[in-house]
Amino acid sequence: GRRRIFLPMTRVTSLESGQVLTTGVINMRRFEQRTSETLVLAELLDRTVTRVKTQEEVTVLDVAMVQTRVREWEISKVFVQVGKVGRIRKGKGETLTLDWSAVTGFSLTEEGQGAANLLATFDQLRPADLANVLHHLSAKRRAEVAAALDDDRLADVLEELPEDDQVEIIGKLKDERAADVLEAMDPDDAADLLSDLPEEAAERLLRLMEPEDAASVRRLLSYEEDTAGGLMTTEPIVLEPDATVAEALARVRIADNKPALAAQVYVCRPPTETPTGKYLGTIHFQRLLREPPYTLVGSIVDDDLDPLPPSTPLPLITSYLAAYNLVAAPVVDETDHLLGAVTVDDVLDHLLPDDWREAALHGGEGVEGDVLDDDTHERESEAAGGR
Repeated sequence: GRRRIFLPMTRVTSLESGQVLTTGVINMRRFEQRTSETLVLAELLDRTVTRVKTQEEVTVLDVAMVQTRVREWEISKVFVQVGKVGRIRKGKGETLTLDWSAVTGFSLTEEGQGAANLLATFDQLRPADLANVLHHLSAKRRAEVAAALDDDRLADVLEELPEDDQVEIIGKLKDERAADVLEAMDPDDAADLLSDLPEEAAERLLRLMEPEDAASVRRLLSYEEDTAGGLMTTEPIVLEPDATVAEALARVRIADNKPALAAQVYVCRPPTETPTGKYLGTIHFQRLLREPPYTLVGSIVDDDLDPLPPSTPLPLITSYLAAYNLVAAPVVDETDHLLGAVTVDDVLDHLLPDDWREAALHGGEGVEGDVLDDDTHERESEAAGGR
């Protein structure tokens, strides 16, 4: 379950590619970093340190550990690139492998530490897993990593973080950058984040956003949080009735579409941007697969189910999705204009406890079980020894 735990190095017998061999019983208590400890990947990579021999600045790219004759582990080598973070262009700068004793400055506080190599390490992580990494960093390091992510990647990660982390990160970005990141987020997630900010700060960021994006978010902010209007996304897949099944499937196949939104398309009179023209009905993905590509979507639309008004409360939305086995539902106003779609993932977000993301990022707090005294003592000695 991706739980971060403490594993004493004295228990480790072998480090191999893809596996760590240990002895003894693992302490499943959640890992909490202590002030005397340093995280290698999170805090050592990208650090600027000094090469003792030449007094030149070098940037840490990797470190190596070896087991000593008394079966203890220690960092033995540092792989570095000559130059300071921010001054090295990609592919430039001499790289060296140095003894640990040949560099100095690891204990100094560094402002504006880079994050390129740390991010390269986690490049293949899903947004939820990268959010897990970010959540466990120090506030300083979290801000540095967030600053190094591109807008789209940071937007995806923010959507997976607890509210406190979201507010902290967006608050440390320059306003222009924060507005760009909010534009890259799903409108409903951006609205949720802005609702947690002070009103003055939220309005300032809204004014910096593109008018079209800001308009969608403002519309969502006008609804109560636990209603269809407050939960919906304003970017469902909308087609005119004379579009073909082939066009509908092409829209569904777009990689950026979330699975719940790609499960069905909504047929409306123009305009097709929300709020649309008159809502005509829904077509489920499976129906599209059963029809010839040249079929007009207006001829196969399903209009049997009544759409939801924006004032629909959360319990009724849940019942609606469960009763009709749906993963998304259309939301329309009193004049039958499609406003958006509420999806099952957004409903789950609001059905779960307020701190569910926090608990998920910690791997759950209910499985700590018995904590061995030996592990506690080993943890103390590891910290005292600076390992």
